[in-house]
Amino acid sequence: MALSKKAVHFGAGNIGRGFVGQFLHASGLEVVFADVDAALISALRERPSYQVHEVGGAQPGTLDRVTTVTGYRAVDNRLQVDEVVREIATADVVTTSVGPRILPSLASTIARGLSQRRADLPPLVVIACETAIGASTTLAGFVRQSLDDDDAFARAVFANCEIDRIVPEQSSDLDVTIESFAEWIIETGPFRSREDAVRPSIDGVTWVDDLAPFIDRKLFTVNTAHATAAYYGWSRGIGSVREALAEPFVHAEVLAVLAETKALLVAKYGIDPDEQQAYIEKNLERIANPHLPDTTGRVGRNPLSKLSRHERLVGPASQLAERGLPADALVRAVRAALDFDVPDDVESRELQSLLRAGAGDELLTETLTGVFPGHPLFPRLVAVIGEKVRSCRVAA
Repeated sequence: MALSKKAVHFGAGNIGRGFVGQFLHASGLEVVFADVDAALISALRERPSYQVHEVGGAQPGTLDRVTTVTGYRAVDNRLQVDEVVREIATADVVTTSVGPRILPSLASTIARGLSQRRADLPPLVVIACETAIGASTTLAGFVRQSLDDDDAFARAVFANCEIDRIVPEQSSDLDVTIESFAEWIIETGPFRSREDAVRPSIDGVTWVDDLAPFIDRKLFTVNTAHATAAYYGWSRGIGSVREALAEPFVHAEVLAVLAETKALLVAKYGIDPDEQQAYIEKNLERIANPHLPDTTGRVGRNPLSKLSRHERLVGPASQLAERGLPADALVRAVRAALDFDVPDDVESRELQSLLRAGAGDELLTETLTGVFPGHPLFPRLVAVIGEKVRSCRVAA
């Protein structure tokens, strides 16, 4: 019995429906959304379709295209785990857009699906569509830990990818407003090393041999700029990222961090400086699109993840310091991120709790950033984190 053309997608939020789900649907795959939000799953079951509204193409702000997504199904990943497992066992593709910190929670379900998968079927293609380096490799490690059976683990191929599409904060309606620009790049390596693995045919995907330059280019340009504007904007009481970027001081700081990440990308990968500058300017236009309003509170959320060792601020700063190149603007952006205090964001509450807990500046720097003594960036991070800790004590 051949596989039906089916994709199981974990995470039915705006990215899941408006980006990954849309691409999978356009490729002729039946999409099975798996999510823990019971209300969202119920809404997907009640409606036979939803629309994806794309804006910001050749003439920014104009409505470029409306796509209707149909033929999907929805399963509750909290209450119907056995059903999700059965779907995985007979799928072509599994994708995710749940956030890097949630990936470990999916491992046992995927492992069970692989255990129930027939050995004569092609390997399941697993692609974690997360804003994190090597997310699929990370997920593969957690799945491997959940399996005692090497043969079952071999029934999957895990391919890393880079995704880029701005999805602003919006209503809870199933329809999604999203920018027309989209980039989904997947590495070919896992398929070259497995003769039995078949690359899925997904419309709009670019396949590359070396994903690293694309990952770093996107993370250290789009995400670095977005986060920098959000953290400086939030600290100044500015509600939208677009308005933050229009404020002269914030705009100057965003340009400063992008000049530093440009220097890194040129040094590390030999990217043409003019080409990178054009990429920077294009993405600043995307972030400032008035028809894709986004809030500093939403973009800045999950600050602990965004301050981690290989992420959008500390990641490029540490690599620049290792090369003896300036990273002053990125360090200032780290300081701005420490002011992010949004009560309804779990990581924001954790961050502020850590800053008030009274740990030593060096230990706190190691905990927050994953940078340790002896690294050339460490003293500068200790200085800005220590300054924030002292300001917390004064405020208390």
